[in-house]
Amino acid sequence: MVCSLVAVGGFIYAYQTTDIPDPNEDFETQTSFVYYSDGQTEVGSYATQNRQSIPLDQMPQNLQDAVVAAENRSFWSDNGIDPKGILRAAFSNAKGNATQGASTITQQYVKILYLTQERSYQRKLKEAILSLKLQREMSKEQILEGYLNTIYFGRGAYGVQAASEAYFAKDAKDLSLRECAVLASVLNNPSSFDPANGKASKESLKERYRYVLGGMADADDVSAEKAEKAARRLPKFPKIQAESRYGGQKGHMLSMVRSELKDLGFDDEQIDGGGLRVTTTFTKKAMDAAAAGAREQRPEGPEFSEKNLHVAVASVEPGTGAVRGFYGGQDYLQSQINWAVTGGMVGSTFKPFAVAAALKEGFSLKDTFDGNSPFYYNEQGTGARVRNEGYGSDGLGTDYGSRVSLLRGTEDSINTVFADLTVSMPDGPEKIMQTAEDLGIPNWNKNQAGYDNLDNSPGLEPVSGIALGSATIAPINMANAYGTIANGGRAAKAHVVQKVVSKSGEVLYQFKQSTKRAVDEDVAADTSYAMQQVVSVGTGTAARALGRPAAGKTGTATNSDDDVASAWFVGYTPQLATAVMYVRGKGQEQLDGWLPEYFGGSYPARTWTDVMGRALEGTEVEYFPEPAYLDGDAPDDGHEPYTPPPKPTKKPKPSKSDKPTKKPDKPTETPDPTDTPTIPDTPPTMPPPTTCDPAVGCPPEQPVPPTPTDPAATVAVPPTPPAARQVAHRTEHRVRRG
Repeated sequence: MVCSLVAVGGFIYAYQTTDIPDPNEDFETQTSFVYYSDGQTEVGSYATQNRQSIPLDQMPQNLQDAVVAAENRSFWSDNGIDPKGILRAAFSNAKGNATQGASTITQQYVKILYLTQERSYQRKLKEAILSLKLQREMSKEQILEGYLNTIYFGRGAYGVQAASEAYFAKDAKDLSLRECAVLASVLNNPSSFDPANGKASKESLKERYRYVLGGMADADDVSAEKAEKAARRLPKFPKIQAESRYGGQKGHMLSMVRSELKDLGFDDEQIDGGGLRVTTTFTKKAMDAAAAGAREQRPEGPEFSEKNLHVAVASVEPGTGAVRGFYGGQDYLQSQINWAVTGGMVGSTFKPFAVAAALKEGFSLKDTFDGNSPFYYNEQGTGARVRNEGYGSDGLGTDYGSRVSLLRGTEDSINTVFADLTVSMPDGPEKIMQTAEDLGIPNWNKNQAGYDNLDNSPGLEPVSGIALGSATIAPINMANAYGTIANGGRAAKAHVVQKVVSKSGEVLYQFKQSTKRAVDEDVAADTSYAMQQVVSVGTGTAARALGRPAAGKTGTATNSDDDVASAWFVGYTPQLATAVMYVRGKGQEQLDGWLPEYFGGSYPARTWTDVMGRALEGTEVEYFPEPAYLDGDAPDDGHEPYTPPPKPTKKPKPSKSDKPTKKPDKPTETPDPTDTPTIPDTPPTMPPPTTCDPAVGCPPEQPVPPTPTDPAATVAVPPTPPAARQVAHRTEHRVRRG
């Protein structure tokens, strides 16, 4: 009884001493600021408070009815609080589950006015007291008016007037039924229901939109026929000009940071109005290097404008996963697609993951595979096949011989070698895919769509052609996976947010650095060695102009018309891994015949060299560890290291009487055309930079004829943005110098 009396007395005291805030004076928001990795240099900030209060009579009746139908259908009859909802939310929050908020409009309004992130029973009690007090001292109309003038609608808009301008470029009083239903719908989750955030958000909005209109019809606010007609389609959304402070790459940076903050549990209202101070992983030096390198190396001419030709760059620090710099392409104010996040088909840059998988299974870089073209997946020589780049004697690709080492197959990016390698491993496609995922490539979420592929790799599945790179992967993820190899096989999570501090100075989040073993150190060393040879003598020699030890891989991918649709170079030094991608239009348009050069060893490799040179300027030259020369217990049937034929035995010297009158021709050794370089006992030193002009590279000594269309070499790819159709695969064929 005593406890009950104390509780009642405490409640009465709290009720009498709690003042109702003035929404026009006490409601404030403070934008969040984003900084480079030094924590001092500002990248930019999010929306400042965009709010304009209007009286209830300037808000359409349809808007008022739609909000009640969406948020609190018992609003006009309840007492302002939902006791069951309060208890449910309190227990859920205490257990550490997803935070649950107030259920009535009155409780939501109270929470908005206090705008605090505190999660405690005291705050819940204070909200309940204020809700009861508001209910007694204010009319329902006054509460609804205050709510609609302060609630967050997304896009930096607080209140219905700002939201009407942000979504439909008009005053709230002019909103149609459909537009009212949309604004009422987005209240529930402004980010997930904003149609500007992609197809998935638009589909989610449609579902919520129909729910709201159905509630209005159930309450007889509109007729069933009118609600049904409105539900058939969403209203038109005018193009809203982005704020100028998002110009250039800043908008892409702030968008990436916002996305990661939301993954960490921060909501849009906290980000836009909570006064957060966010320290990122970006360095100004790496960001400037990515932008300067991309712009300097792209071809000149109006047809190659950033609207038509998209160059993406991403630099990640090995061992930490910190994204140090990127270039997303077009100015954010012109296009919100960030190609460093969207990505494209990676082609042969996926092959190092197959090399690592093979080394894990006991193969070595000396083991040999079929380099002839085409390669058929069945022994009958019919059905699905893979061919090499080049025309060849029969028009089906260049032949390299029946026994080509994995090392040379990597150097020259020979497709048939990797097709043979894949089928030579038990469950080869599955093991290659798992190795790629272990190194840092996300799996394919078939339920996810849109242009953000930081946690998705559309088309990545265990098919026989997996090593040839039909999957769509973000350059940031490719750089991070290569960084894992550079880090001795230990993987780190790619991230852009380092620390989050509240406006009062409390640390709300701190990135915890950790790595996990993806592949053994020896596997990483040999995989890295193979990619060093790509730069030294293979398809990526343009990267030698960097003037320091480097490893990398070139890649191209073709569309269903057998046109080259993407060109890549991904590589690293011990300190930094960088991926460069060239695509056109929507990501699948033809590059060959349009770009002056379209292989990964041309523009992408030169762009990579330029970016890395700027990013690493002034840093110490570091060297790679020696290769391990692994030689495990893989199946050797048909894959034994190549051994040259023995020299002819010398015949006994004839006597003078037997000596012929004419000296016979000396027998000569004819090297087998399939002979491949042997792996030395000690690692070779990095060759000096070539005398070729780094701006144009080393042209081939003879032209390579075009490759005919080969529909049989296509691989199905899902239609995700950028649209991915069936693809055939090409590699960069380098004419060997004498």
